Amino acid sequence: MFWLGFGSSPLLLAVTRCATFEKLPENMNKTKILCLVGLTLFVISYIMFSQGGEFIYSQKPIDFAHWMNLIGGALLINFNNVFPKNKINSVASFLTTLGVIGNIGLCALDLLMWSYGMDFEGRAELGNQISKTPLIFYPFQVFGPSLLLIGLSLHAWNFIRGKPLISLLAILGAPFIGISFFILKNGMLMAVSCFLFALGLGLLLFQPENKSFEEKSESTKSNK
Repeated sequence: MFWLGFGSSPLLLAVTRCATFEKLPENMNKTKILCLVGLTLFVISYIMFSQGGEFIYSQKPIDFAHWMNLIGGALLINFNNVFPKNKINSVASFLTTLGVIGNIGLCALDLLMWSYGMDFEGRAELGNQISKTPLIFYPFQVFGPSLLLIGLSLHAWNFIRGKPLISLLAILGAPFIGISFFILKNGMLMAVSCFLFALGLGLLLFQPENKSFEEKSESTKSNK
């Protein structure tokens, strides 16, 4: 009887509705919420990466930065299901999926590196071994994570005519993440680039009636 009374209580109903996203705005849904959670974790992880290797390898009791990057990156696969379905989306979804797989692999390798703590020699030896193994080095350290950024940027390109400024935040932010890290060696610029990249994608989620470039082209032709 207690469970029957509790089951119909306003408190439980409120909790259930929140848990099932029943009171989200009309232009939001569960998939978009997962995208936002993924972007948030992704940005936080890059802010932590910007603090440098010594900070990353001294984290206790776990490597928070790479766990956030792993979980956040995995959740970004939901972008494949929130934007209009067309040719651009198909290519972007394929690249994003490959990128998510590559990012998970990279995070797994980095978590293994973190386990060495301040054993710099052991970590260098492991890095050496990975670089000598092409089937691990190229898909997970070279191409994989880059495909994630390329795939998500291509999703943003879908809206370059309707929302050019918002789209460009993601499209330009993505390459600057790599440029700031590999070329400029600037952790702060890398974090800012990641934030702008995520901001662009996040804002695109709040465009309920936004049509992609291909959809607008098709509707224009049909009107003629």
